[in-house]
Amino acid sequence: MEHVYDVLKSFVDPVFIIFVLLLVSFLIWLISVKKKSNTLFLFFVIVLLYGFSIFPVSNYLSYQLEKDYINRPDKDKINLDVIVVLSGGCYDINVLAKTFPGETTTVRLVHAVQMYKKYNPKFLVCSGTSEGKIPDARLMAKMAEELGVSKDKIRIESKSKNTYEHAMEFNKMFANKDMKIGLVTSASHMKRSERQFRKYFNNVLALPTGYLYSSAAGTPAVRYIPQSHWLYKNSLVLHEFVGHIWYNVKGS
Repeated sequence: MEHVYDVLKSFVDPVFIIFVLLLVSFLIWLISVKKKSNTLFLFFVIVLLYGFSIFPVSNYLSYQLEKDYINRPDKDKINLDVIVVLSGGCYDINVLAKTFPGETTTVRLVHAVQMYKKYNPKFLVCSGTSEGKIPDARLMAKMAEELGVSKDKIRIESKSKNTYEHAMEFNKMFANKDMKIGLVTSASHMKRSERQFRKYFNNVLALPTGYLYSSAAGTPAVRYIPQSHWLYKNSLVLHEFVGHIWYNVKGS
């Protein structure tokens, strides 16, 4: 019965509903329109929506982006000087007069604190800002302190707004090419981040978190039903691919 429940839940997903409506529209067009070629574009849209909204496609694209950080040996004996965690956004709720860290920022920060406690570096650097009234880095620093990191071990870099600036501003704080850095960000974002930090530093250890890729689980049939969750993951993958292309074009 649990598998039936999983399938029924997937039927109320907005993406699945849109997919069904488009499919019905396509069939009506196919029957009523004399020039069948007019339906080709709609068919293409349906196929595209379906492909980007199912688990196998989402997981394949995620794996291509994150494969360098899957099944890597654990670096237990490395001594790190600094761990830096890159922000992933925050948001304001004006009625509450508060700024909250986004889900990506929270996942990265929690992992960074775990890595800090494991490697015991000199400093934990919280890096980045976005559109919130309080910089992401300050929110992360407060969270890190609440999670047990001593305040005097936390450094705040609240000027950078993107991957390129994260590395550049960090270099202004620690202009030492040979220092050993632990870099914390999402696995999908790690390759682009590593590339930027390695411009300034010789020893950068990737400490990825928040993987988009996952081993198959749950009801098999649901993996082939269009879901907004997989469409969202694919939007993150495509965003990262565009970032790689853009940085290659501008030579960053």
